[in-house]
Amino acid sequence: MSFMKSKKFKREVSETGAPVASGRIWLHELRSRIFRNTRLVRVWLPPDYNGSGTKRYPVLYLNDGQNLFEAATAFAGVHWQVGEAAERLIGEGKIPPLIIVGIDNTGKNRLREYVPYRSFDPRILGPQGKHYPDFLLREVMPMIESHYAVAKGPEHTGLGGSSLGGLITLHTQLASPGVFGRLLIESPSLFVANRKILEECRRFRDWPFRVYLAMGTREVGNPEKDEKVVEDFRELGRILRSAGMGAQRLKLRIEEGAPHSEGAWAVRFPEALEFLFGK
Repeated sequence: MSFMKSKKFKREVSETGAPVASGRIWLHELRSRIFRNTRLVRVWLPPDYNGSGTKRYPVLYLNDGQNLFEAATAFAGVHWQVGEAAERLIGEGKIPPLIIVGIDNTGKNRLREYVPYRSFDPRILGPQGKHYPDFLLREVMPMIESHYAVAKGPEHTGLGGSSLGGLITLHTQLASPGVFGRLLIESPSLFVANRKILEECRRFRDWPFRVYLAMGTREVGNPEKDEKVVEDFRELGRILRSAGMGAQRLKLRIEEGAPHSEGAWAVRFPEALEFLFGK
């Protein structure tokens, strides 16, 4: 694993007045030996971060990093407004200052890297998702910890994603228990490989401190399919509750009429961040 010299960008309101992430974002080019490719890793730093002293910060790792901080890089031009939400919640004292790391997907390889099983829906016969936990633990996290004042341990470390990014978040938790203490899972693709992830979740017991799960009722746009998607989501919730996760540790949100989109995930992100890291 190697990476290029990082570049620091000050994000401010653009000339057109469109809101973009305030604060500081550092971009790292990560060359992965595990996946044998290169991607950007985007690091959002809280307003009080200066890198000196003894203060250590919690960290939230999020998949599909290009969709998090600004419209120019996001899918369909809609981003999660992660910087704005985090800065507001920190300013209001609802969460402690934290570092947010966006791990870019690699475009054409996204499906293969985010799917851990052979699957016919979507059709992935050469999945690479089983390597994703190692990619995070052996390449991404060591890079971040070597450059930033990160508080270590599961109580200070979160992981999240949406859609297939939510699926690989779940898989990573199952494959690497005790590493991530806070999970953010939006509209997870539970149907992949005939719902294999649900089967594996039923046998799992080492769930983290807090889990935020959310889903809309119009994820697919087909009433019959939407009903199945929501029922799979409810089943995941039942599995977690049966494993002993009560309301203090688990938040389930089913939003009526919400679609499968970056916009819907952006709306719910502040609630998720406050639940996962709230004081």
